[in-house]
Amino acid sequence: MENREAGAKHTVVIEDRSRIKINCVEDVESFNEEKVVVYTSMGIMIINGYNFKVSRLNVEDGQLVIDGEIDKLEYTEAAGPAETGGGFFGRLFK
Repeated sequence: MENREAGAKHTVVIEDRSRIKINCVEDVESFNEEKVVVYTSMGIMIINGYNFKVSRLNVEDGQLVIDGEIDKLEYTEAAGPAETGGGFFGRLFK
């Protein structure tokens, strides 16, 4: 939490598409060998690939390190299903 209070900037470092280091991580929503969903100070980050393994996770100082083959990284809005129309079925039955 010290980093967030001190005004640390959100950074992402990808090394050879096989390791990703992220700071200003607030929480990890889900994790499996092919997809990681992370709440960061800049929004929700989704990382896709395969053979993911968490090398380091410390939510107290906002650090996350993942090893594996990284195919895609994207940010999404912080809105939940209720704010976006209830997900797929909410949009389908509008």
